[in-house]
Amino acid sequence: MNTAPRHLLDVDEWPAEAIEAVLDNASRTRDAGERHGNELLGCRVVLLFTEPSTRTRISFEMAARSLSAETYLVDPASSSMVKGETLVDTVRNLDALGADMVVLRHHRAGAAWVAARYFGGAVVNAGDGWHAHPTQALLDLLTLRRAFGGGADALRGRKITIVGDLLHSRVARSNVWTLSRAGAEVWVSGPAAWLRGYSELGVTATPDVDAALDGASAVMGLRVQKERMRGSSLSIDEYIDRYQITDERLARAASGAFYLHPGPINEGVEVSRSVARGPHSLVLEQVANGLAVRMAVLALLAPSAPRGLRGPRVDFSHVAR
Repeated sequence: MNTAPRHLLDVDEWPAEAIEAVLDNASRTRDAGERHGNELLGCRVVLLFTEPSTRTRISFEMAARSLSAETYLVDPASSSMVKGETLVDTVRNLDALGADMVVLRHHRAGAAWVAARYFGGAVVNAGDGWHAHPTQALLDLLTLRRAFGGGADALRGRKITIVGDLLHSRVARSNVWTLSRAGAEVWVSGPAAWLRGYSELGVTATPDVDAALDGASAVMGLRVQKERMRGSSLSIDEYIDRYQITDERLARAASGAFYLHPGPINEGVEVSRSVARGPHSLVLEQVANGLAVRMAVLALLAPSAPRGLRGPRVDFSHVAR
């Protein structure tokens, strides 16, 4: 690939060669156990997270530091955002301060695209509203490829089922795209009200979880967002009874089927503890792959001339002393 993408806003905007470059780089990193490089030496990476996060924020910070970047965390609660500063103003100020990259997690869908319009460096979408979570989709794809022991064709023809709160999930939307492009047969399942819009994405959407699990090579769980179930006709107890992934339900899938979950997990709600921590769970493998994938993404987007190594932006040598 001659020219790397400037941003990572969502996976559907990236060319196939960029995705393959990230996955290949991340897989080599996992195999070698190497976590140090100089790809971001002199780069200033700002982590701007307006929503709580553990895995994504920490792994991005570790990834940037592992590549020798300087990292800066913006805490919205102690920033000018609490005084009414807009996202656009914040991004413009970060640009003026000389940041090279902004890793953005935001509660509003489309926030990363807005930031990219006003920031001179690279913007990485770390999750926007209910819309997209591209690095999660990339790490899930890498996790499945490695689990099935293959490369680009490892998922072709395999049935992959996603179960849970699909309506409010940014993870599912990005995963549907990457899995479908990898040749997988994607099914989604949950209460009918949570399946709106998925049939239009070219996947099989059904409230019949048993049919969705039948013969699946892997099952992805999604967090049931209890706060969004207030006023719902379906109670938590009813969800558990009808959709929780238990050992008995997982047995409907193909022999040796894997279980994945982007976290945070509500054990005892969307999945039983025995499945979440069982021998077929890839949950912690996802976390480990997340660091490698985010290192690869940041390395691919690394500026050729980091501002931190360029010296002053303005020459004051002409000023009389």
